[in-house]
Amino acid sequence: MTSKTLTAVLLLASALAQADSPPFPSTYKPLPSEPTLIRNATILTGDGERLENADLYLENGKVAWVGSGDYADGSRIIDATGRWVTPGIIDVHSHLGVYPSPDVDAHSDGNEATAPVTAEVWSEHSVWPQDPGFGRALAGGITTLQILPGSANLFGGRSVTLKNVSAGTYQAMKFPNAPYGLKMACGENPKRVYGNRNSAPSTRMGNVAAYRSSWIKAQRYIEDWNDYERKVAEHEAKAGDSEGNAALAAALNKPPKRDLELETLAGVLKGDIIVHMHCYRADEMVTIMDMADEFGYQVGTFHHGVEAYKIADKLAENGVCGALWADWWGFKMEAYDGIQENIAIVDRPEGGCAIVHSDSDEGIQRLNQEATKAMTRGRAAGLSIPEERAIAWITSNAAKSLGVDAYTGTVAPGMMADVVIWNQNPFSVYAKADQVFIDGAQVYDRLDDALQPLSDFELGQLLEVTP
Repeated sequence: MTSKTLTAVLLLASALAQADSPPFPSTYKPLPSEPTLIRNATILTGDGERLENADLYLENGKVAWVGSGDYADGSRIIDATGRWVTPGIIDVHSHLGVYPSPDVDAHSDGNEATAPVTAEVWSEHSVWPQDPGFGRALAGGITTLQILPGSANLFGGRSVTLKNVSAGTYQAMKFPNAPYGLKMACGENPKRVYGNRNSAPSTRMGNVAAYRSSWIKAQRYIEDWNDYERKVAEHEAKAGDSEGNAALAAALNKPPKRDLELETLAGVLKGDIIVHMHCYRADEMVTIMDMADEFGYQVGTFHHGVEAYKIADKLAENGVCGALWADWWGFKMEAYDGIQENIAIVDRPEGGCAIVHSDSDEGIQRLNQEATKAMTRGRAAGLSIPEERAIAWITSNAAKSLGVDAYTGTVAPGMMADVVIWNQNPFSVYAKADQVFIDGAQVYDRLDDALQPLSDFELGQLLEVTP
């Protein structure tokens, strides 16, 4: 093999390794933990069960058992009599870190509003780990959250899923093995942003045309790479003499041009990246699902979706989750027709996947109370919604939306020990997270200042008042 051929082979190997070893890998490592027995709690498992006066054992960062079982001598024992235990709360729609506190222009990094298609940007590259909002969210029981780009663009870029731990880098917060998401937006936001600049898209039909054009480009991108790899394989099979080696070298030296935008879109078409789509109106959500059928991909979750209740059956039939507000509506025309029973109705069909999200640095602090609002309105409408079902809206359903339900979202043996101990029923307006565990390590205690983390930004800036 000539040096030229060898170089080309190495270039191909590097390109192929890209898919298996993505850049900016997670460096997250669970904090040290001790075996912990939580006793006599009311446990909402996240998968529909409610256990009274039950025990839970955490060991080696995992849930070892729920209900009863053996535990090691010397284990920490927490008496949770009168208290409730749930899986760690998951927010699938957050902008913490990309719109951090303090809210100043220098920190506004969530919207790359320079073109309607910016699938090449990754939200993690804007995440500021020092955002004090992460600690505030932790006090509300948030153990996992998805950080999304904003919604100015048709394709806003990649999202990232984080473990809510104090860290100096976003890589040290990245949820291991969590798939990437692609933030998309339909409706008013992209057409307003670019229409006001006298640029396309300025209409909803312009939105759809631009989506389809981008998907066509992504399909061609995949085909070009497939053709390239097929030609390389054909010539490799014939290599061995000078003529075969020359043909292989020629093929290797003509790879398609790498394109970051199309890489992300191709990842969706291949099923590796989950679509998270900002979309309000029912008719537009149906259009988007039809478009997904046209190009052979799956919509993962519609976010905000104030009219999702109108197509709850269709969402369930298509395996699409609805990540929704409990009570935000009417702040623009496409949000006009919202109802407070939205989440409960989306949850109703067989296979329905309803999720309560925040989209707010304040709402994330009390996501359990947002779920309470939705549950209460559903009950008032005559729907039977026990707490053990509603808790899935902020735990297991949210984990499913992010593609991490094999790891977290339920209190079950073998799952990550992401657990919250509440002072009372978490659906009470008086509920507070007493203790929060991530991978079995206690990372928050409401009554212990040493376990109420401060970001690096806050150190030396918060005044201590002595009596």
